[in-house]
Amino acid sequence: MTAPTLRRMADVTGTEALWLLEGAAHGRLVYLRREQPVVRPALHVLEYGRLIVRAPVQADVVSDRVTLTYQADEIRLPAGSGWSVAVSGPAELVVNPVEAAHYRRTLPGWAYGPHDTLLRITPQTVSGHRLGTMEQR
Repeated sequence: MTAPTLRRMADVTGTEALWLLEGAAHGRLVYLRREQPVVRPALHVLEYGRLIVRAPVQADVVSDRVTLTYQADEIRLPAGSGWSVAVSGPAELVVNPVEAAHYRRTLPGWAYGPHDTLLRITPQTVSGHRLGTMEQR
């Protein structure tokens, strides 16, 4: 008879969490609008310790936010293994036209009306977890 398996979650260091994030290409931008959480799919690249995010949101919706959160994960089902990472920090719009053109080529976006925003998030809070299984004894 096979022993049942338990799913478990283990914390990772901030350095490992950023390493995991660097290996992913997409995630979710999370922010509050009218005191309600809004989650949008987004693409990212980690460069020079900052997270560049391209998301289908209006620039004015996120430009006045002090802090934004970006979350990404890779979960393999049915095993339930993988990882999850969240990064929060101050964000600014990428407004330099040369820099913006580079990131628009690097990060393909989603067509969502006039909503196509490039953000630079400086990570202040980084948390992550590895997901896995272990046999129950």
